[in-house]
Amino acid sequence: MAEKGRSASLSIPGKAEAPATLGPFRKELRRNYDLYLLLVPGFLFFLIFSYIPMGGLVIAFKDYNLFKGVFASDWAGMTHFKEMLEIPAFWQMVRNTLTLNVLSLLIGFPAPILLALMLNEVRAKYFKKISQSLLYLPHFMSWIVLGGIVYNILSPKYGIVNELLRGGGFEEIYFMVDKFWWVFVYTLSGVWAAAGWGTIIYLAAMTAIDPHLYEAAVIDGAGRFRKIWNITLPGIMPTVVVLLILNIGQMVSIGIEQPLALTNPVVTDVSEVISTYIYSVGIKQGEFGLTTAVGMVQSVINLILILGANHLAKRMGREGIW
Repeated sequence: MAEKGRSASLSIPGKAEAPATLGPFRKELRRNYDLYLLLVPGFLFFLIFSYIPMGGLVIAFKDYNLFKGVFASDWAGMTHFKEMLEIPAFWQMVRNTLTLNVLSLLIGFPAPILLALMLNEVRAKYFKKISQSLLYLPHFMSWIVLGGIVYNILSPKYGIVNELLRGGGFEEIYFMVDKFWWVFVYTLSGVWAAAGWGTIIYLAAMTAIDPHLYEAAVIDGAGRFRKIWNITLPGIMPTVVVLLILNIGQMVSIGIEQPLALTNPVVTDVSEVISTYIYSVGIKQGEFGLTTAVGMVQSVINLILILGANHLAKRMGREGIW
């Protein structure tokens, strides 16, 4: 009878259901409150710098007046989007952005993977630490500094590269004023600046691979390259797929620092990208509505690309971002 009474009391609606839904969350919050507190800075960062600024996208549909403010300015409808398509150099900027991003993806994306595989095979600890430090160093340097280094190394008169070319009996190459060589230098300098830092993620992924797999492979007679191909690469493949999706989602976006640091008036036909146009027209000339429209279209295309890449990864049997 006691068991029956207890079960009957638990089945009464309104008494046990509310604590059952709120109880587990409260217990989880009390148990791991310190971990949830660690999420607060990241949450505030994205809230302040990513989500709240989305309200400024309304400028793309307004004839923005600095003195009236965003919401008091007159509506302009789709005028700025029409102006965007009528910009004389618009399609050239899109082409340059896609070209530089595709080259950076084809050359720059595999670079940290190869570096991480090589560093993972290094057995001398001191050499490994020194190599990692030297590879990470460019990431912490401003592109103004890196651009100055690139210009000095490739200088036709004093640069070490042209000194070596002249020493070998070749003519010097004006790397930074030749359009083909400028694109080549841009791509390789981007790899130099980012590849070392990117190895951290892949090295961290390699530490999660079960070492017993390598021991079993040695017993089976597998060599170093066979272990890399059959164990290491499949072990880091989920990380590779996620980072590839994120990189594809930025195909029509490009940072402003590197193009500005390396560009010059001679190569603007290949160096003028969407971000530099937004800076020169939006910030310098005050065309906020037009450049906001350009940035909005850019973000929408990036969203479509990342959704498509994630869907394609799942169709191929890989884990996507979500």
